[in-house]
Amino acid sequence: MLKHIVIAAVLAFAAPAMAASSAVPQSMDAVHLTFAPVVKKVAPAVVNVYARSVVQQQVNPLFADPFFQQFFGYSPQMRRRVEQSLGSGVIVGSDGLVLTNNHVIAGASDIVVALSDHREFKAKVVQADPHLDLAVLKIDTKGEKLPTVEFGNSDDLQVGDLVLAIGDPFGVGQTVTMGIVSALARTQGSASDYSFFIQTDAAINPGNSGGALVTTEGKLAGINSSIVSNSGGNIGIGFAIPANLAKRFVESAGHGGMQLAWFGADGQAVTADIAGSLGMSAPAGVLLKSVYPGGPAAQAGLKVGDVVLAVDGYATDDMQSLNYRVAVHKPGDAPSVKVLSGGHVKSVSVKLGEPPAAPHDAATIGGRNPLTGAKVETLSPAVAFELHMDSGAKGVVVTGTTPNTPSSGYGFQAGDIVLGVNGQQIGSVKQLESALNAAGGQWDLVIDRGGSRMRLSVSG
Repeated sequence: MLKHIVIAAVLAFAAPAMAASSAVPQSMDAVHLTFAPVVKKVAPAVVNVYARSVVQQQVNPLFADPFFQQFFGYSPQMRRRVEQSLGSGVIVGSDGLVLTNNHVIAGASDIVVALSDHREFKAKVVQADPHLDLAVLKIDTKGEKLPTVEFGNSDDLQVGDLVLAIGDPFGVGQTVTMGIVSALARTQGSASDYSFFIQTDAAINPGNSGGALVTTEGKLAGINSSIVSNSGGNIGIGFAIPANLAKRFVESAGHGGMQLAWFGADGQAVTADIAGSLGMSAPAGVLLKSVYPGGPAAQAGLKVGDVVLAVDGYATDDMQSLNYRVAVHKPGDAPSVKVLSGGHVKSVSVKLGEPPAAPHDAATIGGRNPLTGAKVETLSPAVAFELHMDSGAKGVVVTGTTPNTPSSGYGFQAGDIVLGVNGQQIGSVKQLESALNAAGGQWDLVIDRGGSRMRLSVSG
């Protein structure tokens, strides 16, 4: 619990030439600046989140080769190891609803929420999303109403605004730090697939994840999520998930999960070269490189080569910012989109939807082949959208692997797209299974990983 607040005072001394327009402060109010009232209001609603998980660890990693295990019948010995993590959270519902980062509680078997008055409650996960890096927890307050933090409008933030970061860094106890909004719309962070972070120089350290970034009005501006650091400590570059996206996530908790709206197009940031070729005075917007037939963007008249300049009046300078502007809407909403098309700027209304789920074809690969144990799905717009791939991507995508199987041993990763087996183009799970089984002990695979093609040849 924070016992003392450091009071900041700023005294300005004018140069002699400006002495006539300067004045000595006439009262303590003129030199005494404090955020104590804001902290007193918000701090009781910021909590600690303790997560405990049990992991399996192989005793002898020398025998981890999956083919060795398969052909010689070796069963690796495993031992259990308990891991604990510490983070922060924000009470957003007086009935015990707590918002935090997904990475704070991911894989946890036990979660404990500790209030600022040191009371502890076991928590259950109501909703968690690794793509958004957000999670909503629920604690049983036995009817007691808890203090909450009110959501602010993160779109109202400006660079230079003062903000406070409240959390539990390094487990030392609740701590408050002050800084400014250093930048907006940062898309280089890695904690969330919907990268559109508020950057701040308010000190954020390990343990602050999931804590509150608040305005000087005591409203939630964002959820502290990640830092840039070579040492693991604060160097003045911290990122927070904007409150507007977090609010959408909380509102969907307990109602079937957050349904992300689909724009139906993919693109890239406009570079200086692209801007010159389009006759633009400066680089801006997202150049559409694919538009899904019949999707929301196509129905609104958008086409390949158009440039999306803004959504709802907010600039979209890369695909991440466009994704974010769409994500704060629900399917069925129709935001105004500013587009450069054919040399002319126009505004169109795009009615957002949900991506088509067909074909729905998933399986876990069996048999004896390099992909044994891989969980795969035929790519549909819905699957591509979930995995943040191009809407028109084709092939069979790996969504996960089973530990101690050939697929994990050969390093297959979620997001890998199997394009071909022994020269045969692969377009569905059934085609993949048939090609693997007919290979006769020699598999030549073509894999797409993040836009780069790789080949894997295996005999056995």
